This record gives sequence, C-alpha cells and structure tokens, in this order.
Amino acid sequence: MTVLDRLAAARGLVVLVDPARTSPDDAGALGERAAGEGVPVLLVGNSFGRAAHASAVARALRAAAPDVLLLLFPSSAADLVPEVDGVLFLSLISGRNAQYLIEEHVRAVPFFERHPGVDAVSTAYCLVDGGCVTAVESASQTRPLPADKPEFVHAHVSAAMRLGMQATYLDAGSGALRPVAPSLVSAGRAAARGPLFVGGGVRDADQVRRARDAGADYVVVGSLFEQMGWRTVGDLVHAAGS
Repeated sequence: MTVLDRLAAARGLVVLVDPARTSPDDAGALGERAAGEGVPVLLVGNSFGRAAHASAVARALRAAAPDVLLLLFPSSAADLVPEVDGVLFLSLISGRNAQYLIEEHVRAVPFFERHPGVDAVSTAYCLVDGGCVTAVESASQTRPLPADKPEFVHAHVSAAMRLGMQATYLDAGSGALRPVAPSLVSAGRAAARGPLFVGGGVRDADQVRRARDAGADYVVVGSLFEQMGWRTVGDLVHAAGS
C-alpha cells in the first residue's frame, strides 16, 4: 500500500515533531504514546532547516510506532532523510518564490533516486494569514493568502489539482494567533481531490473539531504539543475522530 493509499484510508490528528527540539530518546517515548493514543500520522520537520539528529529522531519514532505513518515535512531538499515512509513534497503555491515552487524539488531528485522506497506525495502547500508573521513566512519570504478570502484558497488549490498534485496542506504557520478559518478549510476541501491537512494556530479540541467538520482530513498540532505535551492530546485525538 502506498503512502497516498494509507492517507486515504485514515483520518484524524497529526503530531508534528520538530527534530531540532526533540531528542531521539524523547522521540521514542513520543512515538509510543502516539501509537497508544491512536494518532494515525506523525510528521517530522520544521521551517528553519535540518536538525543535526533528524535521522535519529525519525528512527526512534519508527521503532517506537511501527504502525503509525511517518512522513517528512521538509523545508528544503537538505532536510530529507530516508528513515520515513514518505515525504510531503511541498510546493508553496500560495507564494511566488521559485525556490519553494520548484527549485528545492529539483534538488531533491538525487535523494529519491537513492531511496526509491520513500514515497513522495506531491502536496499543494498554502500559507494562510494567521495574524502574525510566522516562521514559514519569514523563511520563505512569501506573503500568506488573506484569512477572509476563501475564493483565493479555492483558486489556488484548484489550480494545484489541475497540475496533478495529490494532497493539500493549509497552514496558518507555527505560532499563529489564529487557526485557518473553517470557511477557508471548506474552500480547500471543495477544490482538493486528495487528503487535506490543516495546521497552525490550533489550540484546543473545539478548533480541531471545527477544522474536521469543515472538511479537513488531518489536523496538525506542533507548537501546542510542545507546550502542553500529552495532557490534552487525548481530547484532541477524540475531537479529530481518530
């Protein structure tokens, strides 16, 4: 079964693990807890670039949670490591910086040729205004789509689907003051043909539930998990319908 098949077969909460802030030992404990809580997908990555022990973190997660789908969320080709099931091959379609539309993808080709067992899921990545300048906006030097223009989201995602992309990721960015609005999630869902990820600014179970009700297949938490640990993850998993 391909990564895309596995994504299509499940729904729920996703925990984004930052390898720059997570030790391999902590990653092992996190993987065990994720598997026990019913988290269907773990993402590894951040917006600033590769951490020195990203491979070790991915190996620890894989060993501790062999049945949980493990995917990379890379900021560049330099972030790619083979100890995963697949890569969200992100094209920043909300921006106009060629580096994140196609250049990093070209640079990634040698990695995929060396590691044919790692699936690449072409993903339309849309940055949405979350009320502050986030790490993604700063690192990519692109402006987010406006938070009150669902038609912009629909047009961008629709164009990506016509280009043949397989998944969609709507992101308000790490540390966003507000999550992606349900109206934007619905607009993305109406245009997307594959799995829809929504993340950034998610702080409680109600926001998870609203994103799922609006059409998100997967709701991603990263900063919240780093701040709260597993104290609220059970509620979030339940709200996400895992």
